Amino acid sequence: MKLSHGFVRGEALSCIYHGWSYSVSGGCIRIPAHPDLVPPETIRVAVQQIEEAGGILWAAIGQPATQPPQLDELVPLRSVSVEGDVAAIEAAAGAKIDARGLIRLPEFPWIGLLLAPQEKHALLLLMIDRDRSPVDRIAASRIVESIRRAAEERHREIAE
Repeated sequence: MKLSHGFVRGEALSCIYHGWSYSVSGGCIRIPAHPDLVPPETIRVAVQQIEEAGGILWAAIGQPATQPPQLDELVPLRSVSVEGDVAAIEAAAGAKIDARGLIRLPEFPWIGLLLAPQEKHALLLLMIDRDRSPVDRIAASRIVESIRRAAEERHREIAE
């Protein structure tokens, strides 16, 4: 069971399966099956730097090179996993990624796609202007889904 399925109790992250609890520094601080045991320092988990900005949790593996981008005008709506690279996503969206990692859709300037690219896969975080209506939010969700499908189709065509 991944620790990401765990839960926060007080200032500790606890494993949902075994109940082991880890401090913010990564050391195990509690093993419920052995309540009298002081866990050894060797029982640890990796700790990453996390920063909340604009309703998004940003994780840095190692020392972050920069601060999270300023996206004050936008709020997160949903995330979408895409089997495709940045070029396929840009082609499907009809726009290029900017220095912040954001694609603004020319036809829908109130929608932004924040990319977290990996080799042949990307996580798209759908962002919209904070004052948009529920109807616009539904429309944005449908738009990002059509972009996902188009990017994946393009990615498959290139791979063949």
